[in-house]
Amino acid sequence: MPGPVRPVVKRTARAILLELDPDDPHAQASIVLIKRTRPGSNPYWITPGGGVEAGDRTVVDALHREIDEELGGKVVDVVPAFVDTVSHAHHDDGTLAHPHGVKIQHFFVCRLAAMDPTRRHGPEVDDPHGEYEIVHLPFTREGVTSVNVVPPSLRAYLAANIEGIRALLAHDLG
Repeated sequence: MPGPVRPVVKRTARAILLELDPDDPHAQASIVLIKRTRPGSNPYWITPGGGVEAGDRTVVDALHREIDEELGGKVVDVVPAFVDTVSHAHHDDGTLAHPHGVKIQHFFVCRLAAMDPTRRHGPEVDDPHGEYEIVHLPFTREGVTSVNVVPPSLRAYLAANIEGIRALLAHDLG
C-alpha cells in the first residue's frame, strides 16, 4: 500500500536555457548556466530560475520573471521537460514548513531570445551571498558533465538526453 502524499512546501521554475540556431538543427548549441560560488564553498552550476511566488499567476510566469531578474533575459519556446522532487521541510526563512515536506522543481527547455546582464535585478543581484556568474557551456555530454551541475538528477538527465532535449525545441513539435 502506498504511503501518504507528502505536502509540497515549495515550487520552483528553472530554465534549461539553450542558445541555438533555429535554422540549423545540427549546429552547436550552448546552455546558459549560473556559476554559484558561496564564500568558503566549492562552486556549483545551476539553471536560471527560482521559487514560484504568490504574485506569479503560473509556474511559467515565475520562470519568465526569474529569467528577467537573474539574466536580464527573455525566453521563447518554453516546453516542460523534467520535474525533480526533493525533501524540503523548511521555508526559505528557516522555519519548519512540514517535517515531511517536498520541493518540486519544474525544469523547462527554452530558447534564449535576448539577454542584457546590465538589466539584472532581484535578490541575487541586490543582496548577493557570494557570486552569480552567467556562463555558457557547450550543450554536449562533455559540456554538462564538465562542471558540478546541481541537482545531480538534472545533471544526469541532461547528459543522457542531449538530442531529446534539443528535439523539444524542434519547429515541427506542434
